[in-house]
Amino acid sequence: MASPSLLSLIFLLSVLTPALISSSEVQDPELVVQDVHRSINASRRNLGYFSCGTGNPIDDCWRCDSKWEKNRQRLADCAIGFGKNAVGGRDGKIYVVTDSSDHDVVNPKPGTLRHAVIQDEPLWIIFARDMVIKLKEELIMNSFKTIDGRGSSVHIAGGPCITVQFVTNIIIHGINIHDCKQGGNAMVRDSPRHYGWRTVSDGDGVSIFGGSHVWVDHCSLSNCKDGLIDAIHGSTAITISNNYMTHHDKVMLLGHSDSYSQDKNMQVTIAFNHFGEGLVQRMPRCRHGYFHVVNNDYTHWEMYAIGGSASPTINSQGNRFLAPNNRFSKEVTKHEDAPESKWKHWNWRSEGDLMLNGAYFTPSGAGASSSYARASSLGARPSSVVGSMTIGAGALNCRKGSRC
Repeated sequence: MASPSLLSLIFLLSVLTPALISSSEVQDPELVVQDVHRSINASRRNLGYFSCGTGNPIDDCWRCDSKWEKNRQRLADCAIGFGKNAVGGRDGKIYVVTDSSDHDVVNPKPGTLRHAVIQDEPLWIIFARDMVIKLKEELIMNSFKTIDGRGSSVHIAGGPCITVQFVTNIIIHGINIHDCKQGGNAMVRDSPRHYGWRTVSDGDGVSIFGGSHVWVDHCSLSNCKDGLIDAIHGSTAITISNNYMTHHDKVMLLGHSDSYSQDKNMQVTIAFNHFGEGLVQRMPRCRHGYFHVVNNDYTHWEMYAIGGSASPTINSQGNRFLAPNNRFSKEVTKHEDAPESKWKHWNWRSEGDLMLNGAYFTPSGAGASSSYARASSLGARPSSVVGSMTIGAGALNCRKGSRC
């Protein structure tokens, strides 16, 4: 007999797509989810979304529009994966950052990035010119905000970086985030009505702590104190896409600890990213939840690429894995903190991945279709097109009046 959660999933999908499920036969839930995503993609095409033909559904949605700067907020309609409903500041005003300083973190100056991100109303935040922003303390974001670096070269570097804590609907796009340091033991404002004492931060590039509906897209990240992008403490509905990550040890942690069971509801899509030179491990490291790793290009790792503990479901599809030349690090996967008698039951699979230079993926688990249905967030393209889909990963050189 099917579990209550599986029956609930089937019921929900039957409401959404009644033509897919007949009264006489219940389809495999994973196949149903794939059909749903196909129908969604078809609907988007029918709406007249721009298509540049790269096969990257995010980029094909907006990048070939030479007038992108006239309708910046349309980007919010191009999200995919588990974070596809992150609208950011789509329904708010445009806020232009004109001042790169960050002198007062309790009473930030209007025109600064910190003043913009703490406001209560939805805002789409853009930049008046190229700038390097060295933050004095963590940039603690309020809900319904987009940081959009298109049209300028924007670097957040040399100090503490971005924190998404207990807020929702955040888009971070087109920013260079690097050389992030620890901050804390200081008062920091997080809204017009509140500021409080912050203890020492980890030094992440982007720290998502209890956040939901978060989309990090087309950013270039490197060389931070802790993780480049970490999501912990019940965070969920996250998409990490089109980013270029280089020169870092512990790249991405998804899940707080093996004992923090609230992360069992975490769902993260990792798509179309380029994991490049100088990376060591955690691309990502997962705990408890459901993780769709799809159509990424892995061109370097020193220890392993994908790892995890505490029985996460990892669905690796259509990625390209190029193993390092040393003979010790050919394995893509690392089952951590558990003997084989335990990890052999964790649902990890590789489907359509391209393994190069001796790379190999160690699958595990029975491959329950209901688990992989929960870890499927979009249809994978063939690994043979990963190069063209990820060639534009990282912050783009967008200029007004021309395509990005």
